[in-house]
Amino acid sequence: MADNSLLMRLDGIESRFEEVSTLITDPSVIQDMKRYVRLTKEYKDLERLTAVTRRYRSLLGNIDEAREVLDSESDPDLRQMAKDELDEATESLPALEEEIKLLLVPADPEDSKNVVLEIRGGTGGDEAAIFAGDLFKMYSKYCESKGWNVAVTSCSEGAAGGYKEIVVSVTGDNVYGTMKYESGVHRVQRVPATETQGRVHTSAATVAVLPEAEPFDVEINEGEIKWDTFRSGGAGGQ
Repeated sequence: MADNSLLMRLDGIESRFEEVSTLITDPSVIQDMKRYVRLTKEYKDLERLTAVTRRYRSLLGNIDEAREVLDSESDPDLRQMAKDELDEATESLPALEEEIKLLLVPADPEDSKNVVLEIRGGTGGDEAAIFAGDLFKMYSKYCESKGWNVAVTSCSEGAAGGYKEIVVSVTGDNVYGTMKYESGVHRVQRVPATETQGRVHTSAATVAVLPEAEPFDVEINEGEIKWDTFRSGGAGGQ
């Protein structure tokens, strides 16, 4: 059965999506960069929600049609087809409703930001630096699979390989929202490449995921600037 409260919340979403779709093509909006960026982000958020909403409404329509056939038709084949469609649609409905409810939850405004990723070797000496290097390779591969761009801003290499510290900038779609839970201490127990007697070492590295700070404008009112001029005096001419 359709969730009436959910349908009420979905009212107006498609119309807002169409409105934003028109606004982001308006030359006056494009010239206002701050407004254009804000509307483009809203468009991307509404696009997925609108697509799921349309699937939901279509599914509800299929359920109503199937029930109408079952109520009005006596042909066994038509009734069986309607029953199969009704069962399939009814089974798919709860998962789609949950997906919509999750999309309706307000997103953290920080989630869409790019990030600064810092990886530092901790306890474990040279092996910790090697582990930090392994973590960097892992995150680089993951970012590549997500289509994100990774740029190294600074690094300090370890004596036996890896990094004592490496700082990278990661840019892409919803980077902070995906990566923010990676912050913390990461630990590994293994026989490192630096070990000659086969002993297991425990090493640690710290990972920090920081949202990229947004640029801001500084306005200086020339009329409020006060200029003071001082001249030295005295016999010495200081």
